[in-house]
Amino acid sequence: MDRFDHMRIFVRIMERGSFVRAAEDLSLPASTVTDALKQLEARLGTRLLQRTTRQVRATPDGEAYYRRCLSILADIEDAESAFSSAKPRGFLHVEAQGTQVRRIILPALPAFLDRYPDLELYVSEGDRFVDLIREGVDCALRAGQPTESDLIARRLALMPEGTFASPAYLARHGTPPSWDQLAGHKMVGFRSSATGGVLPLEFRVGKAVKTVSLPCVLSVNGAESYKEAALQGLGLIQVPHYGVEAELRDGRLVEVLANTPPTPLPLYVLYPRNRQLSLRVRVFIDWVAGEYARHLPAS
Repeated sequence: MDRFDHMRIFVRIMERGSFVRAAEDLSLPASTVTDALKQLEARLGTRLLQRTTRQVRATPDGEAYYRRCLSILADIEDAESAFSSAKPRGFLHVEAQGTQVRRIILPALPAFLDRYPDLELYVSEGDRFVDLIREGVDCALRAGQPTESDLIARRLALMPEGTFASPAYLARHGTPPSWDQLAGHKMVGFRSSATGGVLPLEFRVGKAVKTVSLPCVLSVNGAESYKEAALQGLGLIQVPHYGVEAELRDGRLVEVLANTPPTPLPLYVLYPRNRQLSLRVRVFIDWVAGEYARHLPAS
């Protein structure tokens, strides 16, 4: 193991705040990660990390060395990727919403992995807010306008949305004639991962955007549960069209208020600003951008 391997291990420990999680990300024994850090500190003649039973924190020297490591490793990645024979390899952690994983990513993934056989891809699913750096995520696919200044965002698509309900719900409550005549109706509440609050329904009326909050007997924070609640007749929901195509075809869901749909939801791929954009991350982002362009409009 050379000094650059030691740098990569140190950077991953810093990003994950844990020797164990860094070892898992790098597919190394925890003892190897610990020994590498000890050898690095011995060679530099300084303590880089303060370790307790609860956390790992950088010393002032560790913070300075971490920034230098990021720059050096980025230069190495750039130098190697400049050659046409360079091939991406190693572990890649991608975070994405489950419906998108199953609908868009997984069907095309065999061809991607055939093209890059030295990649090991970990796709984690979630509807919660993910701290990319702290949780060791190389890039994430996230709906909505990015707000984090420490992340670089590349827009992949605009996802047209609609308002949907089950036939059983409409039989009980009637089909709403317009967005401002929703008295007596209910919605399934979707709780924001950022604020914890229930998001209102949204309608585009001409150039204006109107929001309406309805009573809800159930609120959830996951996309699959949100759709399932609508299928069970528990209220109106608003989701991207691509996620309910099958349910619309077989009649289990019906679109309502189609003339005043929600604002299309932008989808971005995000990656940390202060982490080197490795060749493996670069090829994945370019590939996934192409897949979304085939399924969804970019603007």
